[in-house]
This record gives sequence, C-alpha cells and structure tokens, in this order.
Amino acid sequence: MNIELGISSFGETTPLETTGKAISHDQRIRDLLEEIILADKLNIDAFAIGEHHRKDFAVSAPEIILAAAASKTKQIHLSSATTNLPTINPIRVYEQYATMDAIAPSRVEIMAGRGSFTEAFDLFGYDLENYDELFIEKLEMLLKMNKEEILDWPKGKFTPRV
Repeated sequence: MNIELGISSFGETTPLETTGKAISHDQRIRDLLEEIILADKLNIDAFAIGEHHRKDFAVSAPEIILAAAASKTKQIHLSSATTNLPTINPIRVYEQYATMDAIAPSRVEIMAGRGSFTEAFDLFGYDLENYDELFIEKLEMLLKMNKEEILDWPKGKFTPRV
C-alpha cells in the first residue's frame, strides 16, 4: 500500500491563543510559502491552499502562492483546496494552472469546488440561486479544456462562446 501525506491550509488569520492577536495577511502569506518549502524538504507529498474572500483568511488567490511555491520547490505536489469554480472564469483557471504546470511539470492540480463559504457570489456578482448551475456549466467547460487543445464551446448560460 502506498499512502501519501499532504497538508492543506486556507491561510487562516484567526487570533492566536497565546497573544489574542491575529497575524497580518501579508505575514501569513509569507509564512505559507515558507511552510510549503519546508514541506518539500521534509518529503511531504502535497500541499493544498484554499480560496476565501473573508477577513479571517489571508488567501484570496491561491494560484499566486502556488506559483511562487512551484518556483521554489522540487518535488511536492501543489493544489488548490479549492478553486471556487462558480465565481471564477474557467478559462482563466485553466490558463493559470497550465502556466504553473510549465514551472513545475506534473506537480500542479486543480481541486475545483462549489465553495462552502458563499461570500464570493456577491463579491463577484453571481446569484446564489444559480449555485448548482454555475458549478456544473463551468466544470463542464474546464473539463473540456483539459481534453481539447482548441476549445469549441457554445455560448452557455454563464460562460461565453469560445
């Protein structure tokens, strides 16, 4: 049996028990990068970073931190945990992760999800009434991009014709 060990983080910035103070978002992001580099040196198999758009989480763009980590690590697999697909353009997601894959070949993964926290819907102008439809359509587009070099996509309800 082959067991893999991974770490995931949302870049929490909740107050520390010892001081009652929260770490700054800037410092938490720098700390995350150092944690990933250390995990790589310790032969941890994977590190995943989730996306949030709230005051108590430092990471709103995990792909940026993952790209920085990709350039500073040798073997660890890097993943989102999760990419909130209903509130982001799947073409942009694919392009960002394909770029990271060029930096760290075969070490980058997208974990696409719906988002258990829904703050991004209002933030990016999406209606929660379309929660399921947004995810399904954008996931179908992302999966099709992953299979086809040239995307032929009819105009969807939430996505443009490509």
